[in-house]
Amino acid sequence: MTSPEELPRDDVVEDILNEAGEVDDAKVADALGVAQDDDEFKTLKYHLLGPSLTKAGQDSVDQNKVSEIIYNASKGSKFFNREEERDKILTQKIERILHRKKELDKLDLTHERLSADRLIAELEASRDLTQHIVHIDCDAFYAAVEQLDRPELKDLPFAVGGGVLTTCNYLARQFGCRSGMAGFVAKKLCPQLVLLKPNFEKYTAKGKEVREVLADYDPRFESASIDEAYLNITEYCVAHDMGPAEVVEQLRKEVHEKTNITVSAGIAANSRLAKICSNLNKPNGQYVLPRERNEIMTFMRDLPTRKVPGVGRVLERELLEVGIKNCGDIYEHRQYLHRLFGDKAYEFLVGCYLGLGRTRIQPAEEYERKSVGTESTFREMSDPTALREKLRATAEDLERDMKRAECKGRTLCIKIKLHTFEVYTRQVVTPRAIHLADDLYNFSLPMFAKLEQEMPGMKLRLMGLRCTHLVSTKKPDTMAFFGFKTRRADEGSLANSAQVKHKSSDFLAGAEVGFENPSEEQDNVDGNSEGDNDDSSGDGARRHGKEIVPNPKKQQTPEEEWWDCPICMRPQAANERQFNEHIDLCLSRQTIRDAVQADGGASSSGAAAADTQSRRPPGPLERKRAASSKAGAKDPRQKKLCFG
Repeated sequence: MTSPEELPRDDVVEDILNEAGEVDDAKVADALGVAQDDDEFKTLKYHLLGPSLTKAGQDSVDQNKVSEIIYNASKGSKFFNREEERDKILTQKIERILHRKKELDKLDLTHERLSADRLIAELEASRDLTQHIVHIDCDAFYAAVEQLDRPELKDLPFAVGGGVLTTCNYLARQFGCRSGMAGFVAKKLCPQLVLLKPNFEKYTAKGKEVREVLADYDPRFESASIDEAYLNITEYCVAHDMGPAEVVEQLRKEVHEKTNITVSAGIAANSRLAKICSNLNKPNGQYVLPRERNEIMTFMRDLPTRKVPGVGRVLERELLEVGIKNCGDIYEHRQYLHRLFGDKAYEFLVGCYLGLGRTRIQPAEEYERKSVGTESTFREMSDPTALREKLRATAEDLERDMKRAECKGRTLCIKIKLHTFEVYTRQVVTPRAIHLADDLYNFSLPMFAKLEQEMPGMKLRLMGLRCTHLVSTKKPDTMAFFGFKTRRADEGSLANSAQVKHKSSDFLAGAEVGFENPSEEQDNVDGNSEGDNDDSSGDGARRHGKEIVPNPKKQQTPEEEWWDCPICMRPQAANERQFNEHIDLCLSRQTIRDAVQADGGASSSGAAAADTQSRRPPGPLERKRAASSKAGAKDPRQKKLCFG
């Protein structure tokens, strides 16, 4: 148990202390939303609820009941054992954090408090309240698209996915079902649940229709995934003399009319706040947070930390243990944050307290890529030959992705996940930048062989490869370099180069700074479900809804055609008469005459300069050389030789 000196005595901490003033695990579990009983796995049950606990439609669900069902359904599985081990590791980490906090309480933290105040002042000075940022999120997107083809599902709980749910409709969410949950667990929560196989071609087509509407309001909108995006509608509001709420209402209506699906929206001064707000009035609603500092501070004060994008189960529990339940509690504990959580989390949490976020919205494809990777989940596999074939196939997938991204990598990383859900990674710096499947396979094979030696007979359920320290292979536009008109790129190739899968480890457009990777949690709980979790579309390319897709271009007047002059190579208007006149100009005698005259003028100038120099009185050295030359001409030692 923990002594009372470990935590400051405030309202949050009082809620988790027992009568003796010690941290009560049952009260901590209650604060996390887990039932208070004598079970020693309270925090584990909360952990098993998964990363999608805050998804819309979960507010009225009895999470205690859901956690019990998940616990009993997965108990004894490899996934359960792994999660139990992770929970123990987290508990030990929290004990170390509390021990450090206890030591800090013995010190004078005035300097840390003043340093935090300075950081708050600096961040406050950067606050931008001039923009209208909107976060658009389609409501249960995959399920909504499926319902268009099967309207009979409207009054039935159904989900899209097999081994793992990718999404489910709001009726299924009332039973506790959510994305990232194992299918058999969802069946225990909702026995009448209907499971549908995903069809990513259909979702991609519908997502394109939604993006075409968004482009009317902000051509430079930022896609965060296939079903969500950020927009800056400031200019649109000014140009049309409309308020942001009115604009978004019109946008949502237009999306529904053209696509027959609903979207929810959040409107705020920055992207972080907009994303939080978009989840408040789901489904088919919108929420406006005024662009006023006091309104923002009040909004964040009572907001649970878990509601902030980037705060997951681990950080939420760590914060709760030190007395931070809502964002408003961060200020009271500001003197501890840097020492307990480090620089990155420190600034992140202070930014959450202030309600700050980015206001720069740009197309996703304009962000600099940090890495390109691919991975797949499969049934347990231990045969060395089959594993090498899987490694080869992964290398070929990565080659295709890197060709689309037009880059090579100098560092190659391999990732494997054992049947026990333990994850291992290795990396190597290659002697040259690589992107071909042969090179990717040959450089990754030694790392894989070493892992086999370290873990004989290992069974895998996931394998991935990733390249970092990227080098671009895009061909430079020489015409643009010399200031000429840029050559038009083929739109098809542009789209292909942009549609590159990216994972949360990359800089995901629209994603805020985070400390958990939810994709790591979306695994099959028992690891033995039928079929692969790696669903594929008809074209053989894996899809997951996080592809970077270029923003749609509106139909405009045809671009003016240009012809390149074969003489000077300068682009000219596609007018036959003018083009011929230009060629005549390039080849005309006058042009040649002018060139000759210019050259002759330069020669005359050179001759005149030489004549002027010849008229200059010779110097001593020149007189000596002239005398030597004359003497040499009359040298008697020279004899005339004749042959024949």
